Amino acid sequence: MNKTKAEEQFHKTEEQFRSVMQECRTLFEKKLHDYGASWRILRPSSLTDQLFIKAKRIRSLETTGESLVGEGIRPEFMALINYGIIGLIQLERGYVDTVDITPGEAMQMYDIHSRQCLELMLRKNHDYNEAWRDMRVSSYTDFILTKIQRVKEIENLHGNTLVSEGIDSNYMDIINYACFGAMKTKQAE
Repeated sequence: MNKTKAEEQFHKTEEQFRSVMQECRTLFEKKLHDYGASWRILRPSSLTDQLFIKAKRIRSLETTGESLVGEGIRPEFMALINYGIIGLIQLERGYVDTVDITPGEAMQMYDIHSRQCLELMLRKNHDYNEAWRDMRVSSYTDFILTKIQRVKEIENLHGNTLVSEGIDSNYMDIINYACFGAMKTKQAE
């Protein structure tokens, strides 16, 4: 049976998404080796600020075109993916004063949340019909910054929202937009 052009495009998106997520997973695993799960100590507000500075750096690089550190936009999108998954783990487990999980346990949780993000992306990509492909990378950055601002507001409200989706949904959207950004910036290389 022949695949339609749309089915081929959806399949390509899934392959590209999985590839970026695998790159991020490999980096996450290496950092776990070097630092352990030291991020378990991060409180929600600190994690939100870490996401914020990564997204602001991308925006700065996009607007100025200048990097004095020597790292480009794509590594920052990948950092957003990994910190977003850390955020999902922290929401699930809470923060601690000392590291309480092994690297193996951290990788199991990483894989669970990564899979959930893939499933969400596939559902949304179906409904939005590959719209991400026609968007500018700078729009992903702005949407990520908007999601981070929403998380800050929800944190300020101590989670007592009236109609909004929770912090976890915003983290998953940040991860997925960052993945699209990493996919597009890789294509541009």
